Amino acid sequence: MIGQISRDLRKRILLSVIGLGITGFSVGFFHYSRFGMDPFQVFSHGIWTFFPLSFGTFYAIMNTLMLIIVWLADRRKIGMGTVISIFLLGFVIQFSSSLLAMMIPDPDFFQRLGLLITGIVLMCFGSSLYYNANLGVSNYDAVSIVISEKSKLPFGLCRLTSDLICTFIGFQCGVIIGI
Repeated sequence: MIGQISRDLRKRILLSVIGLGITGFSVGFFHYSRFGMDPFQVFSHGIWTFFPLSFGTFYAIMNTLMLIIVWLADRRKIGMGTVISIFLLGFVIQFSSSLLAMMIPDPDFFQRLGLLITGIVLMCFGSSLYYNANLGVSNYDAVSIVISEKSKLPFGLCRLTSDLICTFIGFQCGVIIGI
């Protein structure tokens, strides 16, 4: 029984790592397509412009700070996948953005559209692997969940509010808001 649990956990960790890796690549595609990113990435890329750090390093630090806040508010939302995302996602995003810049130095409209569509497909696939691993939610997702549960406000309202705030801050920092 213990060996079975261990094998199951290894499988779930692998799913989480692969899912996060694919998700990170998809964000690189979104970023390089210049059609916009999800609200948290808009926020992250906007705030990052004020720091002399690589994006991967900045992202790890920022998510560690968020992890501490979530940990203090509700430890049950934190799992192994949450911690893995801190140290993997930002560096994969940084790598995929750099790789795309090398491969397609000046993408035209149709190449950018292809990058966007590829990013969407990758995001869906990577997210499904990560969610199915069931090893915790991302720090950003946990914030809305915790606020909703603690305040008794509907989750949709909490998520919409956090998304709008992140998008607004990122936009004010010069990040492209797109489709």
